[in-house]
Amino acid sequence: MPVIGLTGSIAAGKSTVSRVLEQEGVLILDADRIAREVVEPGTEGLRAVCEAFGDVLLPDGTMDRKKVGRMVFSDEAARLRLNGILHPLITREIEIRLDAFRRESPDGVAAIDAALLIEAGMTRLCDEIWVVYAKDELRLARLMARDGISEEAARARMESQMPQKEKLAFASRSIDNSRSPAETACQVRQCLREMKERMERD
Repeated sequence: MPVIGLTGSIAAGKSTVSRVLEQEGVLILDADRIAREVVEPGTEGLRAVCEAFGDVLLPDGTMDRKKVGRMVFSDEAARLRLNGILHPLITREIEIRLDAFRRESPDGVAAIDAALLIEAGMTRLCDEIWVVYAKDELRLARLMARDGISEEAARARMESQMPQKEKLAFASRSIDNSRSPAETACQVRQCLREMKERMERD
């Protein structure tokens, strides 16, 4: 069962690619969604975050993600501390789900959709790394529109991540999401066909 590691820099359009893969029958393991699950009330993750960062709970007992985000966004040490808590928990949960999917659908295809796939060391779980990219100015415009933030704030978010060129160095396949959704979908389907053909040959 092949496993795709799907990643890309902020506002490159990774979610667009993920949706196309899902339409093609690929199991999507969304690291963002799993990241929320591992800090639900009563979890080991939430206890660890509270121990590290203090009172970060909302009145209903859930984690105040905005508050934690503000604490780690401009503090590299705090961000590394948070990642050190969450990444092993997310990776462990992804491994559990991959194992279950292998047993249920040995001929299926899975994709780990994770912005920090490389940084979190999840590439070891993948047969191929697909990197979604787009021109920087296009990403900037998308990010400003999507999140309703200033150019300065958008650039700060972009610069806080691994540069696109560095991510692309890890790519088994790269997908240019600078053009139309239809063109992106065409690239995704072609990459999927080529990967399946390669796996059959191997």
